[in-house]
Amino acid sequence: MTTRSTPLLLGVCLAVLAISGCTTQQRASISTDVPMAQAYVAPAPVEQIKSGGPLGPVELTAYDSIEDGGFKLPAIPVTKVAEEFRRQRVVYNGEGMEPGTVVVDTKNHFLYVVEPQGTAMRYGIGVGKAGFSWSGEAAIKDKQHWPKWFPPVEMIARRPELKPYGNEVGMNPGLQNPLGARALYLYQGNKDTLFRLHGTPEWWSIGKSVSSGCIRLMNQDIVDLYDRVPMNARVIVLQGKETLESRRRTAPQS
Repeated sequence: MTTRSTPLLLGVCLAVLAISGCTTQQRASISTDVPMAQAYVAPAPVEQIKSGGPLGPVELTAYDSIEDGGFKLPAIPVTKVAEEFRRQRVVYNGEGMEPGTVVVDTKNHFLYVVEPQGTAMRYGIGVGKAGFSWSGEAAIKDKQHWPKWFPPVEMIARRPELKPYGNEVGMNPGLQNPLGARALYLYQGNKDTLFRLHGTPEWWSIGKSVSSGCIRLMNQDIVDLYDRVPMNARVIVLQGKETLESRRRTAPQS
């Protein structure tokens, strides 16, 4: 469980390794035979929606410093993050989708979690090269608190300083780990797609196309997403001009 410390915004950004949060090995082929989410996990208790209605950005306190898993996540200077990329509940047409379904809109840098009755929780994301190389559907088959990170062989060849983390040793969890505070792992059947939804301390990269990684969220947001999305949740990744409507039109009829 996470607990909040005093709402102090840090003026100094965390220096982190500019390395990928995903592997670069060959990805699985696209499949549409994915189990649907079976349950909806209620919003995290720390969530505070602005007064005046259920829609809109969460209070800025949602991005305060957090004591979590033995680490202290720094506060995010969220006023420097465009409001559209802050966590917020929005009107959303998730018709035909189970609550808890995740939709990743790589072009517009948004991630949605479908809710009942026509809304979704929306997060801003940063999309790395790996994030633009995969589309289709998968399911969340693994969820990790403060995950280890295993750099791929290709990356170690380019970055010799990463050699100590090779040979399945991995980088231990921590504030400089590229996967951040949480990671959600996408599978097709029993095959790992090597596609991840993960945290990042690089809050300034949210809403942008970045040079490395898969789909990154601010650490406070990935903590919230982790608690909100059930295991086996369906994940739909849209690329380019794809929309949910175009995906529905091209989906095989049952």
